[in-house]
Parts: sequence; structure tokens; C-alpha cells
Amino acid sequence: MRKIIIALSLAAGFSGTAFAAEKCNVAMADWQPREALQAKLEGEGWKVRSIKTEDGCYEAYAINGEGKKVEAYFNPQTFQSIDMKIED
Repeated sequence: MRKIIIALSLAAGFSGTAFAAEKCNVAMADWQPREALQAKLEGEGWKVRSIKTEDGCYEAYAINGEGKKVEAYFNPQTFQSIDMKIED
């Protein structure tokens, strides 16, 4: 019984790691340039501090159009918002 529990725990741990690494699953050949994302965000009134690659996505640190500090993830092919954290 103990071996089964350990095996299931390990399987769950590894599957969680694989999922986290694949937040955006887009082939590099299909990525748009990060400058295009910056231009899009600035056109929406954002003040972009930096854009980097994280978990296969673009991760932007910026002040959004409402004046709030955000950490936002975008699909690198479509620039669709994947996740956003608003800082206080």
C-alpha cells in the first residue's frame, strides 16, 4: 500500500511540473516579436516596463491603462491574455 501511495504522489508531482512548464504551448516559429506585443499594449494605454519569456509565454511587467501595476502573461502567437496578477 505504501508503494502505491508513493508512486501516485510522484506521478502527481511530475505531472504538475510538466503542466506548469506548458502554460503557453506555441512553436517558436509561430511567435510574434515582443516589440509587437509592446506596441499593442502601449496602444491600449499601458506603460510597459519589461517583457520577457516565461513558461513558453510572454510575461509583461507594466502599468495597465487603469494605472495599476500588473504582471501579465500573453500567448506569443495571438497576444491573448493568459493570466494577470494585479499588484497592490
